[in-house]
Order: sequence, then C-alpha cells, then structure tokens
Amino acid sequence: MPLHFELVTPAALVRSEDVHMVIVPGTDGEFGVLEGHAPFMSTIRDGNVQIVRTPGATPENIAVRGGFAEVGDGGLTVLAEHVEG
Repeated sequence: MPLHFELVTPAALVRSEDVHMVIVPGTDGEFGVLEGHAPFMSTIRDGNVQIVRTPGATPENIAVRGGFAEVGDGGLTVLAEHVEG
C-alpha cells in the first residue's frame, strides 16, 4: 500500500499524493517514512524532503525551511515554514 504524503506551508497545500517513501530532514537526523509507520512527530531542519514515488525510483528533492512532520493514521504530513520553488 502507498503512503499518503502531504506537504503544507502556512500559505498553501503544496503536495498531496500517494508515494512509496518520504525521507524527512529531522532536527535529530534524517528519517524515512513508509506506509504503516508508527505515529511520530518531529521538528524539521532546513534541508530536502526526498520523495520516492515507487520502490527503487530516484528521489525527488524539495527544499524546505523549518517546521515539523507528523506521522499518523492518515499518513505523513510535513508542515514547512517555507518551501523553495
């Protein structure tokens, strides 16, 4: 099953899609999230959110600045202060 991923800023919903995995730049280090991940919350540092659409695919990088990430029953939500591009 895919992971539902949303990338949100204070101004807009930037992404809402089903993907294989997302790697998030947490303040304590990068962490990967797959479907079925245990509930989790982390602040994020400036860096790249890496979106892997299918197993083995090359990640798509989206630069983010600040915010936090939450994993719950509905998937992964990254609330970024700012998204580049």
